[in-house]
Amino acid sequence: MKTLFCNAGPGMNPKSRYIILLILMVLQFTAARAQSKQYVLQAGASLSNITPFLEGGIVGNFGVPPQAKYIHDELFAKSLVLDDGQQQIAIVIVDNLQISREVFDYARQLIQEKTGMKKENILLAATHTHSSVSASGVDDQRMNFNYARPLDEYQTFVAKRIADGVRRAIYQKEPAKIGWGSVQVPQHVFNRRWIMKEGADVPNPFGGQDKARMNPGVGNPDLVRPAGPTDPELYFVSVQALDGRPIGLLANYSLHYVGGVPADHISSDYFGAFAGYFTKLVEADKNVAGFVAMMSNGTSGNINNINFRGPAEKMSSYQKMQIVAKDVAEAAYKGSKGLTYKTDVKLGAVYSELNLEVRKPTPAMLARAKEVLANPDKMKHYHQQEPTYAKRIIQIQENWPDKIDVVMQTLQIGDLGIAAIPFETFAETGLEIKAKSPFKSTFVIELANGSYGYLPTPEQHELGGYETWLGTNRVEKQGSAKITKRLLEQFNQMKK
Repeated sequence: MKTLFCNAGPGMNPKSRYIILLILMVLQFTAARAQSKQYVLQAGASLSNITPFLEGGIVGNFGVPPQAKYIHDELFAKSLVLDDGQQQIAIVIVDNLQISREVFDYARQLIQEKTGMKKENILLAATHTHSSVSASGVDDQRMNFNYARPLDEYQTFVAKRIADGVRRAIYQKEPAKIGWGSVQVPQHVFNRRWIMKEGADVPNPFGGQDKARMNPGVGNPDLVRPAGPTDPELYFVSVQALDGRPIGLLANYSLHYVGGVPADHISSDYFGAFAGYFTKLVEADKNVAGFVAMMSNGTSGNINNINFRGPAEKMSSYQKMQIVAKDVAEAAYKGSKGLTYKTDVKLGAVYSELNLEVRKPTPAMLARAKEVLANPDKMKHYHQQEPTYAKRIIQIQENWPDKIDVVMQTLQIGDLGIAAIPFETFAETGLEIKAKSPFKSTFVIELANGSYGYLPTPEQHELGGYETWLGTNRVEKQGSAKITKRLLEQFNQMKK
C-alpha cells in the first residue's frame, strides 16, 4: 500500500499541518488493517434433545422394524458454531441412522431465517446408530425418493431441534481458541467385506455369484483376505475458552457402528458412549459446565468392529460398545493434551450440487422382481433377501428420477479441511481424499446433508457384495470417483 504524505503549503501554520498529518496516518492504518483481515475466533456449543416417542419402529436391519419400548440413552443433535469475525460455520452431529436431505434442508432454512447464517455454511450429519426410529420417512417411504413430500412428525421435530441447537450455540458464543490433531486407533476397525475362496457359494439376490461377502462369519474356512483397507485415524478438533475452559470437541472415526443393543432399545450406540466417556475425563480434570463432545462418522461403509479371523467374542448387551467408546475417548483425550491452540484461524465453506445418475434395473431384473412379489411362496429364491430387493428395485424404477442432485460440502478451519458426503462411504474414498487434499490436515464426515445409500468404489463394484447391490447402492458406479473429484476441487478453491 502506498504511503500517504501531507504536502501542505507554506502558508499553513504548524499546528494545522500536524493535525492533517495525524488524520492521514490514522486513515492509512485503518486501510491497512482492513486490507489484512483479522480473524478473531468465537465459539459456542450446545445439545438439543431429539429422543423420539416410544413405539416408533427402530430401523437399521432387515424385516419389520421392532417397536421402541425402552430408552437406554437420550439422543441428541450436537452443535458446534465457529465465528472468525468474517463468517460463521456450524457443524451438527445428529444421533440417527440416516437423515434425508429434505429434513436437513428444512433445518438449514430455519437457521438462516432465525440467525442470518448462510445455509451453505451449515454441515449436518447423522451418526448412523442402528437403534433409533427413522428420520427418513417410515415404511415404504424410507426407500423412496421423497424430496417433494411433506415431512412427517418426527422429521419436523428433528429439523426444528437441529435449528434450535444451532441458535443456542450462537447465543453462547464467546472468545475461543481451537486446536486439532489425530492419533491411530487400529484395534477397533475391521473391513467387513471379504474375498472368498474360488468356488465358495456367495449368491446375490439377482441370480449371480459375488466375489466379496459382507460379514462372512468369524473363522469362516472360505475366507481369503479383506476386500479393502481400513482407516484407523481418529481425528479430533478441540475448542476452548481463552482461559482454557473446554467448550466442545468434535471427533471423527471410521467405524460404522458397534451394536449389541436389544432390538427394542433406543440408543446412540458408541457415538454417544464416546461423548459420555470423554466428558467424564474432561470433568475429572476441570470443573466445567456446558461442555459438548460429539463423534462424527468417518468413511466406514465397509468397516465394522468384528475381527473375522477370530476368535469369536461373546459379550453382553452394550459391553462391546462401552469398550470401544472408552478406548477411543481415552485416545482422543490423551492426544488432545498436546494440541497447539490458535485464536486467529480463517473459516471457509464451499457448497455445490453434483448431478449423479440413478442406477435402474434391467427389464429382466424388473420382470423377475414382479414375479417374486406376486408369488412369494411358490418361487425358489436366489437369496433369502430376494423379496426385499425385488421390492427395492421396483421402488427405484417407479419412484426415483433418472438423475439426482446431491450436496457436496467442504469446510475450512485454518489449515484443516473437512469434507462431507451424503452416502455410506467406503474407507478407500476417505483415504484418497485425505491423501490428495491440499490442506495439512483433512477428515471426511459421511451421511452428511442427506442419505442416498452406499457408495462403493468402481473397483469394489466389480467384486459385488451387499453394499454394491442395486437397492443398497442407488447411484452410478462412478459416483465415488466423481464425488472425490468435486470435493478436491472445492478444497483447492478454498486454499487460494
